[in-house]
Amino acid sequence: MLKVKDVDYCGDYVLELLFSDGERKTVDLFPFLEGEVFGELRDHDKFIQFGLTRVTIEWANGADFAPEFLYEIGRPVAC
Repeated sequence: MLKVKDVDYCGDYVLELLFSDGERKTVDLFPFLEGEVFGELRDHDKFIQFGLTRVTIEWANGADFAPEFLYEIGRPVAC
C-alpha cells in the first residue's frame, strides 16, 4: 500500500512529498482546492495547517487526499 512518509511545504500551495516506494514528488494542490471541504484550504493560513497521518497528509479541517492521487498528480523532484 502506497503511503506518504514525509511532507515539506514549498510555498504557495505546493508540497514536496516522500512516498513509501522512495519516490519524492512535488504536488501543486491549488487546482484541486474546490468544494465545501477542500475549498476552505484556499485560505493560505488554513492550507499550511497540515500533518502526516499513518497513510497520507491531513489538514486541520479533516480534509485529505489519497496517497495514490497525490502520487499520480506529482512531478518527480530533480536531484
